[in-house]
Amino acid sequence: MLFGGYEVPLSLLRQELIQLEEEGYIVSQAIKDKVAAYDCEKDAWNDELELIYKELENLPRQSDFKYVEPDELDEIRALRPAERGKAVTDFDHEALLDKMHGAYTGRFVGCALGQVVEGWPMDKIKDYLRKVDNYPLHDFISRKAVPPEEDKNYAPATHASWKENICCMGPDDDVSYTLIGLHVMERCGRDFSWVDVAEAWNRCLPYDAICTAETQAILNFNMRSRRYFRKHCSIVTPQFTRRFNNPYREWIGAQIRADGWAYCAAGNPELAAEYAYRDASWTHVKNGIYGEMFFAAMIAASFAERNLDRLIDIALGEIPENCRLAEGIRLAQKWCRELPDFTAFVRKLDETYPTMSAVHTINNAMICIMALYYGEMNPDRSIAISVMAGKDTDCNGATVGSIVGAIAGYKNFGGTLAAQLNDRVRPDVFGFRDTSMRELAERTLKVWQS
Repeated sequence: MLFGGYEVPLSLLRQELIQLEEEGYIVSQAIKDKVAAYDCEKDAWNDELELIYKELENLPRQSDFKYVEPDELDEIRALRPAERGKAVTDFDHEALLDKMHGAYTGRFVGCALGQVVEGWPMDKIKDYLRKVDNYPLHDFISRKAVPPEEDKNYAPATHASWKENICCMGPDDDVSYTLIGLHVMERCGRDFSWVDVAEAWNRCLPYDAICTAETQAILNFNMRSRRYFRKHCSIVTPQFTRRFNNPYREWIGAQIRADGWAYCAAGNPELAAEYAYRDASWTHVKNGIYGEMFFAAMIAASFAERNLDRLIDIALGEIPENCRLAEGIRLAQKWCRELPDFTAFVRKLDETYPTMSAVHTINNAMICIMALYYGEMNPDRSIAISVMAGKDTDCNGATVGSIVGAIAGYKNFGGTLAAQLNDRVRPDVFGFRDTSMRELAERTLKVWQS
């Protein structure tokens, strides 16, 4: 039975065709034409759509598809490069606490800075910033140039991040998932499972606070695991929750959940990547999983390593050597050495991946790497570039912020952005309604020490 979550079944099916082609499957023109002929107004819930889904189950693979992209952890690890980063555990605890405080601060600064322009393309962001005398981006974004008729299109949570209102980090999914990671580690310990994560979402997150792959996965989980069936979790599997009606399974949703696990595994990229795998494997597949593993490893390593090329090598060491994400990261490195600025980089990115969703894992991961290069690891500058580049601006700003914040620490974060958050976060996650970033860092350090 088909059912809608984030979108109606017909919209899910149309996205599914795109996703299958990205995974290397051959979708016939006949199937494409059949799906295109349906009308979203009349046929969104058409029973015939289920028959088309059945046709998609046994599609042939492109003979020249060159990537090897498994979903299971042991298979992923078997395909990693031979050289990988080693764990660092001999931290001065006060210094580590400051770095954790810096990582939380950077994440929330980046999220807030990018929240009000989420989904905008680079040129639209540039035009708007010029209207409010904030280009190149150096401060939180003013709402004074927003037309009154468009103001209603912004979610209530977004209003907290306008320059006129900024006083803390408000609700956002990039905040929620980081805190969920801490919550699960505190509640379940280092041996947590993907089921623990799913149940934490049910317990702590409003349903309308999740999107795309996460929406579909939690629906799938709850469809098979509520009440009686909760005692028989063998009937609900990651293979089901991450794939059924879930065409968003390689989008950015898992990648933005890396940070909480990385903080709890500070200095240990392999462990951080393993935590990230457990978190990602029930909502995403392939590069959707690898995106979270890559950045979890990179953020964890950032507590002990400052060199960007070395950090990238460490993170690449935790994902398959021959996957599309690894290829994209290596391309990003190459372009950063060849192209003069981030504008040229984004144009090259869009030329190379013209049909890729603006919230896909790969193109947004490449933007994060680019921002770190052109921003020279300076917190405010790197975060600002990630936002000015467009696409998933709050996610990318948050990820870049985690990395530069962990490297710099809170005391050396510098710039003008962090102070405007007043060290406060007010999310919509049960148990974290109003707290300080310092307190989050202290709780995370306790987990790390345990």
